[in-house]
Amino acid sequence: MILDNLKIAIIHDWFDTIGGSESVVEQILTLYPQADLFSLVDFLPARQRSIILSKPVQTSFIQSLPFARRHFRNYLPLMPMAIEQFDLSAYPLVLSSSHAFAKGFIPTPGQVHISYIHTPIRYAWDLQHTYLKNSHLEHGIRSWFTRWILHYIRNWDSRSTNGVDVIIANSNFTAQRIWKYYRRDAQVIYPPVNVDAFTFCNQKENYFLTVSRLVHYKQVQTIVDTFRLLPEQHLVVLGDGPLQQELNRNKPANVELIGWQDQTNVIHYMQHAQALIFASKEDFGIVPVEAQACGTPVISYAAGGALETVISLPNIHPTGIFFNEQTPQSILKAVKIFLNSESRILPEDCCSNAARFSIQRFRQEYHSLVETTVENHAEL
Repeated sequence: MILDNLKIAIIHDWFDTIGGSESVVEQILTLYPQADLFSLVDFLPARQRSIILSKPVQTSFIQSLPFARRHFRNYLPLMPMAIEQFDLSAYPLVLSSSHAFAKGFIPTPGQVHISYIHTPIRYAWDLQHTYLKNSHLEHGIRSWFTRWILHYIRNWDSRSTNGVDVIIANSNFTAQRIWKYYRRDAQVIYPPVNVDAFTFCNQKENYFLTVSRLVHYKQVQTIVDTFRLLPEQHLVVLGDGPLQQELNRNKPANVELIGWQDQTNVIHYMQHAQALIFASKEDFGIVPVEAQACGTPVISYAAGGALETVISLPNIHPTGIFFNEQTPQSILKAVKIFLNSESRILPEDCCSNAARFSIQRFRQEYHSLVETTVENHAEL
């Protein structure tokens, strides 16, 4: 196999915590364990380094800048230049995992660059105005400076895509955004979800569930406000974040904020919930797939990747219900429809649908694309 003897580089934006994009890197490394690993910074704690097979990471100069460990994102204006300083010319094949800057290294003419793009940089493109509003940067000198930085990043982001030979998107929704901003076609390979870990259970209890980081765009406050209008129903919220104290102060009595939980407890809550409520607009959205793997229906905002992972009534073999607006009234309507139609959404159908997003499927599709691309470049 030509890939067995090929020198490969894998480059990722940054390693500081474990999320969906890091799970993609884990599976790429599993496929190509001989690859060398690069990233702008690497601050993964020792207990989490197994996700990168405990491999050393070659980092950029940002790693050594003052206060980088806790505040490396403050060096955002330097990141385009930092990623361009990596010399990957010794690698005939480079595989990037990019939600921001990783795809922007400078390739050589004979090099093959395949980029798995989790999203175009959202705060620089379609979420710029939301980002400015939530950061209280709508007016003043700091606002204009931030807008100038985002303008610079947009120009760099669009231009740097020219160095990618094959683009992979994590959903059709992301592929549409890639075309909108880069005018490039992308092949969709859904990210790997460890559906085997989220084991099936058809014994449900009387509570609804949301699992989310407590930040504005996740719309957890909207979900909590919905249950003010449903005092007879119970909502459990798992997760932490900047809005945790505010949510605790203002929540109604029928809403329980549990905080951060380890995977064992998350799985337990997912297995026994009546339904998961998912109100954010995500490029893919792993949590709804994990819930369905447990046999739990999903009540989701009808946007983004959820339209590809949830099968809504009145389709055959539904796995959930959609609502059209991120408002308490819209979610309330969907919850009432769910309560009247709960028997039509079978746990077995939810579990079967989740299996479409397995780790094994990701590995097969990703390796096949890489192999075909390399074979089409015989000079490698």
